[in-house]
Amino acid sequence: MTYYKFNNQDITIDIIMKIEQVVRILSENMNMPFDKMLGKFYDSRTYKNLHNIESGLWAESAEFIADDYLIETAR
Repeated sequence: MTYYKFNNQDITIDIIMKIEQVVRILSENMNMPFDKMLGKFYDSRTYKNLHNIESGLWAESAEFIADDYLIETAR
């Protein structure tokens, strides 16, 4: 398992919880099963940026990240 640290604090659980929240928002808004939405999210640029600590995306709200995903996929 990969661990994420920011300012010497382990933020791994924060990122995992954020992913769950984002996928739940997206699955409800898109009327898609959670597991199917999770697979789509895993393949996104937004998901990759969420794991890049320097991007700061992990610190944004789940709603912000869901919007980022929707903008990405609208192209």
